[in-house]
Amino acid sequence: MLKVERPKTLKENALESLRDAITGNVLKPGARLVERNLCETMGVSRTVVRECIRHLESERLVVGIPNSGFVVASLSEDEIKEIYEIRALLECSAVTACCEKASKDVIDTLYQLQKEIASSLEKDDIKTGLVLTTEFYELIFKTAERHVSWDLVAQLNSRISRLRGLTLSTSGRKKSGPKDLYDIVKAMEEKNAKKAGDICARHLKEAYEITTHLDQNGQKG
Repeated sequence: MLKVERPKTLKENALESLRDAITGNVLKPGARLVERNLCETMGVSRTVVRECIRHLESERLVVGIPNSGFVVASLSEDEIKEIYEIRALLECSAVTACCEKASKDVIDTLYQLQKEIASSLEKDDIKTGLVLTTEFYELIFKTAERHVSWDLVAQLNSRISRLRGLTLSTSGRKKSGPKDLYDIVKAMEEKNAKKAGDICARHLKEAYEITTHLDQNGQKG
């Protein structure tokens, strides 16, 4: 029987909306989260807003300031560097392992996801691009049977999406990023683990270099 999707609750919709506003850089680092304004904007109660803020605090997207309430968290240079180092370690390992285990169906699905990512970014639909990119990597990790590694990546995913959103604010990355993903899948199809791993490492290195030249508002520093 087909699984029946459960409708999202009001809180889940509000949480997704607020998270998207942060990862999409609509709410910028340092921006105060005023409960009254958020209630009016999202059409929900203060109780729901407070629950969402607490949840986002656990994801490190929001931070509490004594006597000032909550603001959108900033990422330090050291935190950004560490996130990319963790990604390089886990993603490159998963990509190389996936080469040996990926079936034709998995390869075909990865190609389709890559195509949809490229199409979304061409339309400046960053939100959909980020969601599809997460699906792309989740399939790679799970095919590679790197389940613990994916759990670790998932815990960082909100901050990873935020950094992806920043790099995608540069026009060149909207084309070079999807091209790298295509090349990774092509190397997997060829069962060339080293090539796939090398492309993944270069992809992340270039993303990190773009990030270091941007401030957290997505502007060139």
